[in-house]
Amino acid sequence: MTADFITPVIDDALTWGKVAATNAVSDVYAMGAKPLMAINLVGWNSEELPIELLSEVLEGANQVAEEAGFVIAGGHTVEDPEPKFGLAIVGEVNPKNLLKNSEFRENDLVILTKKLGIGVITTAIKKQESTQEATEAAITSMLRLNDQAAKIAIEVGATGATDITGFGLLGHLGRAAQESKVNIEIDVSEVPLLPDARKLALAGNLPGGSQRNLEWIEDRVDASSVEDIDVHLLADAQTSGGLVFGVQPEKVETALKKLIETGHDAAVIGRMHSGSGLIRLSNRQK
Repeated sequence: MTADFITPVIDDALTWGKVAATNAVSDVYAMGAKPLMAINLVGWNSEELPIELLSEVLEGANQVAEEAGFVIAGGHTVEDPEPKFGLAIVGEVNPKNLLKNSEFRENDLVILTKKLGIGVITTAIKKQESTQEATEAAITSMLRLNDQAAKIAIEVGATGATDITGFGLLGHLGRAAQESKVNIEIDVSEVPLLPDARKLALAGNLPGGSQRNLEWIEDRVDASSVEDIDVHLLADAQTSGGLVFGVQPEKVETALKKLIETGHDAAVIGRMHSGSGLIRLSNRQK
């Protein structure tokens, strides 16, 4: 069982509802589970926002529930100066298929299933500095369910996985490294980024949450060989980000083929080593 809710990341109410629901159900898929039922969690400013907009938000969530095959059975609404929306979701999983952030293994190769840069682009959208290509790519990415990625992870024998959301790639992988008692080497040149994400980051579109992520993890990250902007992008706070999971080397080609065939922007971004939860960043293109 999980719960997640977010403030608006885009002006369109229907799309925000879809993004929030996709983001919330991601935690279920990150454990290899199937969502069964959810309830809406709503904070709404009824003095400033018409109820018709809330109906659009809820409809967006319903569309995601239909696509993913779970039921939204009501919910709860409170008055809130800043609108918030999300879901509490119940899922089920066969214990032998359970994916955990504590089960990454030494010598696993690390696969990321979505491009990074959501936090940078949504920040640029709010400042009206984003490009059309970046905005469209970010919305498409946020609306993509992680159901197929989770299924493929299980099929190729993954045991360790997590989704990449508010704590960014470094935050979520850093926690997984600690829990799994491994060190992680990430090749920054292999980490896929959404269109214009690096350019927008260089222009100053860095969300505050990403900076807090970096401050939390920086004492366990060796970033001496990469540029600061690339480190910030790895700490970028994602909304409805992809999965990251570990695959044994002999299974990685199969995993990538299946992910790419199903439309994922998947890439091998690193490797696990025996250790105590440290992350080393490199850039092999240099």
